[in-house]
Amino acid sequence: MTLLDKLERRIGFIAIPGLIRIIVTFNALVFGLVLLNPGFEDYLSLDPARIVNGEVWRLVTYLFVPRIQHFLWVVVALWFLWFIGDGVERAWGAFRVTLFYLVGMIGTTIAAFFFGSNFSNAMLNASLFFAFAWFYPDEIIYIFFILPMKIKWLAWIGAAFLLFGFLVGTNGYRMALLAAFSNYFIFFGPEIFQQARHRQDVSSRRKRFEVQTHSDNEPLHKCKTCGATELSDPNREFRVSRDGEEYCIEHLPTATPATAQH
Repeated sequence: MTLLDKLERRIGFIAIPGLIRIIVTFNALVFGLVLLNPGFEDYLSLDPARIVNGEVWRLVTYLFVPRIQHFLWVVVALWFLWFIGDGVERAWGAFRVTLFYLVGMIGTTIAAFFFGSNFSNAMLNASLFFAFAWFYPDEIIYIFFILPMKIKWLAWIGAAFLLFGFLVGTNGYRMALLAAFSNYFIFFGPEIFQQARHRQDVSSRRKRFEVQTHSDNEPLHKCKTCGATELSDPNREFRVSRDGEEYCIEHLPTATPATAQH
């Protein structure tokens, strides 16, 4: 049982089904109020000084302030946030989505107090997009409703821009980025490390495989449960589970989503 499974058993009551839909709805409402009353968003932003003076609602309301002012782009951005929120919740469940967003929110708030800056929800929503890209890398969306692109390539482009901003931006920007993505590093960091280690191991075995004689062949894939390899059964498929171990399809743990590695 993973740590997240244990947390869900203990504090599963915090799960908010459709959390991202709720956030999108409030963003749309706030955008409408800003149109009617320009400057209204100033009463909702994450301003540490005003929070200390008693305006504690800002700890939450900054999540509902859209960072785009043009009506068309707000519609597109909120639709996309709804889309990725639904996707992550389907793959992960309401509890994990709630905890993921909560951790990022806490990180953003703490960073805002340390650096005295008005941090927004933009980075936090970006971290949700990268979670979506992790689960659905080959999902295709249409840029400007015309150009098809896989989510994983869009995520790489976004990561390049974020990295560039981290290198050339202010300390406040760097801290906003690290704080908002703290949830991503916590939730996906160990898995990314395990996959990188497994790829390195497979690469090393492949190199040994190329220089060894046929009698010394070492399989690239081996099921931890039954010991089957691609040499003993060429038609058998193998997957790497999130525990970092490799299994054949017949013995793959069903409770844990697997990441394909051939």
